[in-house]
Parts: sequence; C-alpha cells; structure tokens
Amino acid sequence: MAEPIRRVVTGHDRNGKAIVISDGPTPFVHINPTNPENWSTDLWRTSETPAPIVAVPEEPTLGPRRQMPGKRGTVVRINHVPPESEAIRNMNAESSREHFAALGNETARTFGKGGRHPLMHRTETIDYAIILSGEIVMVLDETDVHLKTGDVVVQCGTNHAWSNRSNAPCTIAFVLIDGEFEPGLAANFG
Repeated sequence: MAEPIRRVVTGHDRNGKAIVISDGPTPFVHINPTNPENWSTDLWRTSETPAPIVAVPEEPTLGPRRQMPGKRGTVVRINHVPPESEAIRNMNAESSREHFAALGNETARTFGKGGRHPLMHRTETIDYAIILSGEIVMVLDETDVHLKTGDVVVQCGTNHAWSNRSNAPCTIAFVLIDGEFEPGLAANFG
C-alpha cells in the first residue's frame, strides 16, 4: 500500500508575500499494476526552463501517468522499491515490455536489446537519485553498484536498472531533468 507523502507548496499573496497554497498528501500516486508493492509519487513537474514562477501555481502532476519530463521540463518523484521478486528476475522480453508499458515508458526498455537485467532502460535525461532509506543495486551495462541510505547517484542517460536485492523496501527520491544525447554518443546505442 502506497504511503502518503506530505507536500507543502508555497506561493504569493496579492501583495507578493510568501504563503502556503497547499499542505497535504500529494495528489498523484502511481501503483505499478504488475507489482502493487512498487509505487511512485510525483511531487512536482515543470514544463519548461526557465520555469515560470507565478503567484499561485496550478497542480502539475494530475492526468495520465507520465514517467518522463516533457521537453525542457523536470519531474520530482519518490519511488518505493520492494525487494526484487523471482518473477522480476525471471521476466522475459515480453514481460519486460509490459512492465515498462505500465509505467508509461515502453520505449525506454533495453532488455532483450543488450540490457542484462529485465528492468534495464535508458532515458534521455539527467537523473539525480537520492537513497532516502534502505539499499539498492544500480545495474549498469557491465557493473553493479551497491547503494545505501544517504548515497546519491547522478545518472547521465546511461543504460541501467534498479535491483533491490535486500529483504526490505528501498525509498529513492528522483529529480529527472530533460536532456539531449550528443549525436556521437547516441550513435553508439544502435
């Protein structure tokens, strides 16, 4: 069951003074239909850079599930990753495709195209990942990196998967920033 996350959003009154415009649980929680113990909460989204700062911003997280930021946008999200199951470890390419389709980003998956873990994927983003609790393994093309509470990853559009090989959930805060692959680099992805 997804745990509610309190989100406080500030803005400005008609005189330009700082105020709280909302304080409560985030309105958008995505529960992965292929694994209800795997959920994510979108905290905020921006749709351009520089992001317009208005007195009272509209809610940017509602609507259909969108895993990635829009062009020149950002996403702030918290993911809850349960211990990896045998079902995930034994996924075939079609199950992997269905998993990413349920997340709203089927084209990101790389399993079956050289990815060595069923949840391998690559996105055209810079992602800051902050391990808030627990531990997790970041799986790269040829390397595994064990991460624990307090560790930070700067994910620069690399092929990767998150594999929770512990016996407890892991909570990760993500900031996703729209990016663009340098053409010479993108040519290597085939």
